[in-house]
Amino acid sequence: MTNNQASAIERIVIVGAGDCGARTALALREQGWQGELRLVGDEPEPPYERPPLSKIGITGIEGADPPAIAPVERFEELDIELIAGMPASSIDRTEAQVVLGDGRRLDYDRLLIATGSRARRPAIIGDDGAVLTLRGLADLRRLRRQLVPGTRLVVIGGGFIGLEVAAGAVALGCEVVVLEFAHRLMSRVVPALVAAVLDTRHREAGVDLRLGVGVESISQAGDAKRLSLTDNTTIVGDVVLAGVGAVPNTELAAQSGLLVDNGICVDEHLQTSDPQIYAGGDCSSFPHPLYDNRRVRIEAWRNAVEHAELLAGNLTGGRAVCATVPWFWSDQYELGLQIAGLHAAAVHDVVRRRDDGVEIRFGLDHDGRLVSASGVAEGTVIGRDIRLAEMLIAQRATPRVTELADPSINLRSLLREA
Repeated sequence: MTNNQASAIERIVIVGAGDCGARTALALREQGWQGELRLVGDEPEPPYERPPLSKIGITGIEGADPPAIAPVERFEELDIELIAGMPASSIDRTEAQVVLGDGRRLDYDRLLIATGSRARRPAIIGDDGAVLTLRGLADLRRLRRQLVPGTRLVVIGGGFIGLEVAAGAVALGCEVVVLEFAHRLMSRVVPALVAAVLDTRHREAGVDLRLGVGVESISQAGDAKRLSLTDNTTIVGDVVLAGVGAVPNTELAAQSGLLVDNGICVDEHLQTSDPQIYAGGDCSSFPHPLYDNRRVRIEAWRNAVEHAELLAGNLTGGRAVCATVPWFWSDQYELGLQIAGLHAAAVHDVVRRRDDGVEIRFGLDHDGRLVSASGVAEGTVIGRDIRLAEMLIAQRATPRVTELADPSINLRSLLREA
């Protein structure tokens, strides 16, 4: 960034006060930018951490909400105008203004759209609000009030959020059924044998896992809900929660004529089709250089954090490229699942069975290049291996299959060779 470029940018507006938006605002100040900075969020609460919603939030005591990204006083101290509880209704690109729901217009020289995503709602006959979702603090508070010992919880979807809530509900003494339309858990993100470890753990905890089953309709059964399933069976639950993925919040961008394709389309610098407007986090799709520049949209906390750091520089004239390795994690019971890279890019797996019996599964593409690594074990014991695999992925390494599979060979030695 040159001094001339930075001085020409006097006003930045960020729409979306989640992890990406709030952290970008903080990073702008920490990197020394001193212009007018406004952060607009549609939730009334100050910016807060999102991962704890489905992880520790469910089992937290009443009123123990996820921690703030930063105290409100910190935003004030850094001269960041936080406009909470106010959605943006439109973008006037001709005038370079964001129009708020109350009619106010905010001028910008650069605009960041970081509107995140919302929970996908399954199309179920008779739903009428009977099915809950978990995406924000209000959702968490509502769900937490209902999950008391003995509650019959039905979770639709065997992905990260659904399984994390199931594990938390079991700890609270609830009876839990998980319905997954696919024939295994987490089919889009992890290898089958990694998913099988968590499948076994949930069943051991007493969760009724039903795979290859969907919901056709919901009807009221007294104070409970009766669910008619695609296998011609019926179950009854007190609370029904959908965890079937997320939909990027792209409406604001689409209405203003920006390109949208499974998220707001941005280039490798996270710049949209309008050079004054950027997008980042869950709502954006970008070409990833580690995956043949295939356009990807990554719903992950670390992706939002890394986008924030990159955006803080690029909004003020930088040209940094988004090329970091995707990383995901999930905590269920005492187990920690970690994933580096994109499993969908792999064509075959290599298994490393460690001395402690834990298996790490490496995904290779057609050329033998390492593109993913995943594993599940107690706590964070696989963290070092996944981190080294992440570094190998970033270096486009093509390690020998025999060395990947051999636990006596240190992964760091493969990194040195790469």
